[in-house]
Amino acid sequence: MLSLKGLTLPSGVLQSPLAACTDLAFRLVARRRGMEYAFLEMVSAHALVQKNGKTLDMLKTVAEDKPLGAQLVGCDPARMGEAAAIVEGLGFDSVDVNFGCPVPKVTGGGDGAGSAMLRQPERAEAIFKAMVSAVKKVPVTVKMRTGYADASGLEAVEIAKRAEACGLSAVTVHGRTREQKYQGKADYDAIGRVKAAVKIPVIGNGDVASAADARRLLSASGCDAVMIGRGGMGNPWIYRNVALGLAELSSEPYVPTIDERRDALLEHLALEEALESAWHAVVTMRRVVCWYTTGIPGGAEFRSRFCQAKTSAEQRALIHEFFGAAARREPVPA
Repeated sequence: MLSLKGLTLPSGVLQSPLAACTDLAFRLVARRRGMEYAFLEMVSAHALVQKNGKTLDMLKTVAEDKPLGAQLVGCDPARMGEAAAIVEGLGFDSVDVNFGCPVPKVTGGGDGAGSAMLRQPERAEAIFKAMVSAVKKVPVTVKMRTGYADASGLEAVEIAKRAEACGLSAVTVHGRTREQKYQGKADYDAIGRVKAAVKIPVIGNGDVASAADARRLLSASGCDAVMIGRGGMGNPWIYRNVALGLAELSSEPYVPTIDERRDALLEHLALEEALESAWHAVVTMRRVVCWYTTGIPGGAEFRSRFCQAKTSAEQRALIHEFFGAAARREPVPA
């Protein structure tokens, strides 16, 4: 269980914000298979304050998509505070600060945002104060990496201490530096140094693809909850598997059948069609289809054909054809 201000999460298993991935269709597919709490992809505080149409569209949700957190990225304290108030007013259950994004267009220019904030503790503190002052009820949290280039975790420790002093409800630590991006293994010991430095909950993130991975993270770091990142892509069954495994209610993970993989992919396609434009759905599914078909024999050839399809109808027909053939072959790898 994880308690953050007025928010209680029974399982303590959360889905990380993932740019261009954790959209509404992704979240609905996952919620119907066990996901408890999610963050939508990060949004620019500046763009939100400016009422940018594309940014506002990224914040759309439905009643089924709850509880839900929003994540803001930016380096201007006043703008971050104003954006946090907007997010709370829209009904989100928490607001997170992005100090983890390693992408140059986010970290570069001016003072830099995302993981560049790890090298600016005074500005980070000003952002925390502005956001905590701006919201009335919901918890404010921060997600960061262990460091910008320093792998010791000391940069994250410094930011976490300031976050706690400013009244943030929790910190999430991804066990890699900014320079590592997504390479190498997540350092759970570095996450543990952050946990040892503060009293507020610490959520561990990095390389969690199973209940066994989550147990290793908790054991090594002592953190209070786990956040799943890329492990949820094409695997909406992971949340229940991890939650049950951590609660010692199941020792064996549930492995979806080939038909269940097909149905989840078709559902994802239908939701993208219903929630976005027809062409947006076609383009988005070219990326999504890779998540669901990795490891299935013949997948590379299928994906090549799928990416050439011009309509959702063509994509749907190809999905039925591919998974129908897969079901007649040897069992698919877990």
